[in-house]
Order: sequence, then C-alpha cells, then structure tokens
Amino acid sequence: MINIEPTRKMIEVRNSINNLAKGVLRPIARKYDVNEHEYPKELEMFRSIKIMGGKKKKKEGDDAPKSDKPAPKKLGTNLSTVISIEEMCWGDAGLLLSLPNAGLGNAAIAAVATDEQMERFGNKWAAMAITEPGSGSDSGSITATARLEGDEWVLNGEKIFVTCADRCDVVVVWATVDKKAGKSGIKSFVVEKDRPGFKLEKLEHKLGIRASDTGTFVLSDCRIPRSNLLGSEEVKTATEGFKGVMKTFDNTRPLVASMALGITRASLDFTREKMEESGITLDYEKNLNNVSSLEKDFYLMEANLEAMRLLTWRAAWMADNGEFNNLEASMSKAKAGRWGTLITQKCCDLLGPLGYTQDHLAEKWMRDSKIMDIFEGTGQIQHLIVARNVLDFSSKQLK
Repeated sequence: MINIEPTRKMIEVRNSINNLAKGVLRPIARKYDVNEHEYPKELEMFRSIKIMGGKKKKKEGDDAPKSDKPAPKKLGTNLSTVISIEEMCWGDAGLLLSLPNAGLGNAAIAAVATDEQMERFGNKWAAMAITEPGSGSDSGSITATARLEGDEWVLNGEKIFVTCADRCDVVVVWATVDKKAGKSGIKSFVVEKDRPGFKLEKLEHKLGIRASDTGTFVLSDCRIPRSNLLGSEEVKTATEGFKGVMKTFDNTRPLVASMALGITRASLDFTREKMEESGITLDYEKNLNNVSSLEKDFYLMEANLEAMRLLTWRAAWMADNGEFNNLEASMSKAKAGRWGTLITQKCCDLLGPLGYTQDHLAEKWMRDSKIMDIFEGTGQIQHLIVARNVLDFSSKQLK
C-alpha cells in the first residue's frame, strides 16, 4: 500500500525551506538571471548542506537476522528530497542547480559508488557529463572512450551541456571501455578538474536557468587513477553494466520533476494573486459549466499540477521502499516536464503584459521550465520508456 501523506516532520521541513526560498532565493532570482555565469555568493551558506543524499553506512547489528514480518512502508529520504526541491525551485530553479556540493554527479556517485569511493568523492561538488555533440537523449550511443593503461584510465571525447561545469570540483564522465560490448561497455568515471587533458572549452548562454553555469568539456588523453571508475570494471551481459549506470536516472528524474513542480507552482501562485487583485474570486463550489474561460483554465492547470506532484511523490516513495521505479520515474518526468512548460506559458498568456515584462518573474518561469522537459531525458524518451514498460517491449522492439 502506498502512503504518501507527508509526516509532521516533513511538513515542518517544507515550511522552513519555503521560508528560506522566499527570503534568500526569490529576492536574487532576477539578479543572476541577468548576470549569467556570475557565481551566486549568497549560496555559500548552503555549502555544508547535502541535497543529493549518499549511501548510508551499515550500523552495528544491521546483519542481524531479520523478522519474518514485512518491514513497514516508510516515508524516507527521496520523498523528503523531492518535497524540499519543489520549495527551493519555487524560489528559483537556477539557484537550486547552483547549490554547492549538490550537482547531478553527486546523485550518480551515490547510485553506483563503492564505500571507498563515497569516502573520496561523496563530499565533493560533482557535475555529470553524459551528452555529446552526436549523442543526446540516447545515452547508449555515446562515443567517448576509456582505455586501461596499467593503473590508469585514459579518456578521450567531448561532453556538452554539463551543468555546474565551471563551479564543480569533479565531473562524472560516461565513456565506453569496449565498443564491441555495446551498452554494457559504458561506465562512469570520476575526473578531477585539474587533470591534464581535461579542459573546460566554453560556457553556454541559455534561454533559462541562467543562474546555473552550463559548459563543454574536451578530454584529450586525460589520465585518471584506475580506482576512479565507479562501481565494477567488469563488462557483464548485454545490458547489465549499462543498467547500473542508468540507475542514476531513476534517482534523478523525480528530482527534475519536482523542480518543474516548484517553478509551475510559483507561476500559478503569482497568477492567482493577480487574478484576485483584479476582482476574480476562485470558487471551487461552482459548476464548471458556469465559470469563465479564465477560471476554467486555472482549474485545469491546478489539476495538472496536483497530478504532477502525485506522480513525483509516488516515484520517490517507491525508491525509499526499495521498489523498482523505472516506469514511475519516467512517468513523473514526462508529466511534469510537459505540463510545467504548458502551464507556465499559459500563465503568461492569462497575465497579459504582466507575463511579458521583466518587472515580474512570470516570463522567467516560462523560460526556466522549458529545460525540465529536455534534460535528464527528453519527454519523447520518457514516453518511450513508459510504453516499453507497459507493453513489455525491449528497446530493440520499440524505438
């Protein structure tokens, strides 16, 4: 049985983070939207906070015999995280992505790293480098290579659209160790920024989330220690190795969905505020056939926002309880990415001039929301994953 009713503790955390977002992030949102690539020094206060949780070490007694009774289902770290991220992105999504030590690479490390690697890299700010000029949503087609020479891996390739490229300490780079093995040959490697042959080529100028820096890396015979390969070196069955790497996405896609939630809610809150200021009162007792088109649009947007939230919470709850959530993670990302874009755009339509001017943040939320339907796998890719899961088709059977 699924239980996604927030606990009292979660509600307290949500309220405190909302206050933080309102007091710290929202006031500087426009500043760093305009001053792209300038590091938000105000975020240094978050350096000690860990957003992307790591693996928990075993406590003494964990190996004791377990009871025959099934453990009660729980509300855990993943659900708490998506709730927190929604509140932070209600403040500003670009600034959330700029929080020190909370890069997407940290989620990748947490997903597949050994205990020893967690000790070395768990507290570093880690970006994640997957996308290449000729390889976008199809992560299995990456061309970056890694060859083993003695006790070092030698990496070559180019990675684009890397979040936190300039500000991170290390980068989790996806590369193939055996092209003949296909997807099973793809592994993830931790590369320190100061490694010879590892160059930050450029920073992008973007439509949205401009507070977050995004860059291109070139690897030219970049040498890293053999122990920097995350997880096992062994190339297993046709898809086994790749599954280990792709597990990262099952963790991060609900996080992206919760980011879309925060932006969308901010846009709806502002739209409601301006509607009420103009004398429009939303009455949920009214017959839907007897309301204005503006009210009907708003109710539809609210309903889809709630659907986005429930799908996201479900995926996070399943992760907390050790349940395979590949389908649910993609459902939450597909729904939130698509409808976040539609809702923020519709809010700008309803707001008229207020949705077009930079005097308010509505136009910024519309720009910021677009990336949520693109990164961590486009909406089209998410629909493919959902269809394959529902129809029980392989990637070869349904492309």
